Amino acid sequence: MLFAQLTDLHIGFEKNNPDELNFRRVAAAIDYVKGLALPPDRLFLTGDLTDNGDRESYERLRDLISGCAFPVHLCTGNHDDRAAMREVFPDLPMQDGFVQYVIDEPGVRIIVLDTLDPGHHGGAFCHRRAAWLKARLAEVPGLPVLIVLHHPPIETGIPWMTAHPTEPWVVMLDKAIGDRPNVTMITGHIHRSITTQWHGRMLAVAPSTAPQVALEMAPIDPACPDERPMIVAEHPGVALHLWSGEGFVTHHAQVGAPDVLARFDRRLQPLVQALAEEHEVTEPGAAAA
Repeated sequence: MLFAQLTDLHIGFEKNNPDELNFRRVAAAIDYVKGLALPPDRLFLTGDLTDNGDRESYERLRDLISGCAFPVHLCTGNHDDRAAMREVFPDLPMQDGFVQYVIDEPGVRIIVLDTLDPGHHGGAFCHRRAAWLKARLAEVPGLPVLIVLHHPPIETGIPWMTAHPTEPWVVMLDKAIGDRPNVTMITGHIHRSITTQWHGRMLAVAPSTAPQVALEMAPIDPACPDERPMIVAEHPGVALHLWSGEGFVTHHAQVGAPDVLARFDRRLQPLVQALAEEHEVTEPGAAAA
């Protein structure tokens, strides 16, 4: 199975501009996903779907994804509004007022979490959300789990876009997951591609479709603007998560046609054949055959 992920769309950043940059970048990313040679089984949009949580921007998103031949699943971010989302997407699953739900696939459970705290930039995870997550995990003991959420509960190294390990919501989420093995987490929010381990769990942050956050890791003094780059016009990002049957393999790609330096032609055929033969030799049981 292949799951695609787009995050931090921020539609409506330029109000009353039907041709705004963010919308064009989202449209290009969705076209990229729709054009994949191996189409995804599902597409996850992991929060900050709009910039201001307004109904018009959600309607534009609804129209944009209506042509997708695969299911599209929504997740809340700190720029989103649950009520407006539900108005435009009336079938959006909600539990106890939160956009949280489960998708079961053969061999893996997917759990979408809601880390929205209205009026705040950072994440939130309360006792009610934690209790719901614990219950959903307990229903499938031993089964691999993919947790989908907007805010990554990690220190990123980018000083103005990070979470501290002692923040209450980070501690609450960690305790809710507990020592359960084989948990993979995919997130957004940072507007950069990041991969790490969080308390033994694989965690991948997808790059945004909106402009990216500059990779600047030097300490920042809020009282002293130092002219550092903050937002940069890198290409829109896409994450692809391949389920192997045992775990996830994550790829991050940029939208836009790169210069092709090599193709699979007769010159490269010997290399591809040699690699294929080498793989056959190293397959379990190949030597015995």
